[in-house]
Amino acid sequence: MLPNCSKKLPILTNSLNHAGAAYLKLANCYLKVESRHEAANAYAEAGHAYKKTSSKEAVSCLEQAVNSFLEIGRLNMAARYCKEIGDIFETEENLEQAIVWYDKAADLFQSEEVTTSANQNRQKVAQYSAQLEQYPKAIEIYEDIARQSINNSLLKYGVKGHLLNAGLCHLCKGDVVSINNALDKYQDLDPTFVGTREYKFLNGLASAIDEQDVAKFTDLVKEFDSMTPLDAWKTTLLLRVKEKLKAQDEDDDDLT
Repeated sequence: MLPNCSKKLPILTNSLNHAGAAYLKLANCYLKVESRHEAANAYAEAGHAYKKTSSKEAVSCLEQAVNSFLEIGRLNMAARYCKEIGDIFETEENLEQAIVWYDKAADLFQSEEVTTSANQNRQKVAQYSAQLEQYPKAIEIYEDIARQSINNSLLKYGVKGHLLNAGLCHLCKGDVVSINNALDKYQDLDPTFVGTREYKFLNGLASAIDEQDVAKFTDLVKEFDSMTPLDAWKTTLLLRVKEKLKAQDEDDDDLT
């Protein structure tokens, strides 16, 4: 049985790089004797060693671990390391690549029917897609998760949050008809949604946009935030909507 060398190595850059290189050699040795599972684990350990010194090397090793686990049908392990690669890109704020790897993780977790992990990764995809202004993709994910959750006794309480996120993405598209149609659809999906603070918030914002009333929009946001504090993601999206609304209002003033 091989010793767990990584725990004994001092946390120094050179030591970690040497550890990563050693695990890569070990992976190649395992491949020569057809020990694919052990090789996959060695690639993963190499990735973990490189994580603190070179994200590029870490991603390369973890990707080899993913491919090796896929070859032997260990989809759950492959999904786990896809998520880990997504986390590295997330830390580096490379949202495009983070989306790619969280998407792969979600698909693999879903194929193994690990729905909770799949949806956690899908929410990451939706969050960063919206940040990159890929609103239709984010909307589709949030609405689908809400649809999956509505009949689950543990997950149904999160439905209004998913619908709120989807609704905010609709608002960012700047299409009042789209958001009103979405709100009608959400009532059909969850008849209790119409009585929630989230529904009233979205409905009020849609009215403010339709009326091109910046002050009303601002007041609604302040009121909602005072009762249910908005996180950074929601605040960013709402600021985008407000800026568009202000620009439209200024354009109209220029025409008068």
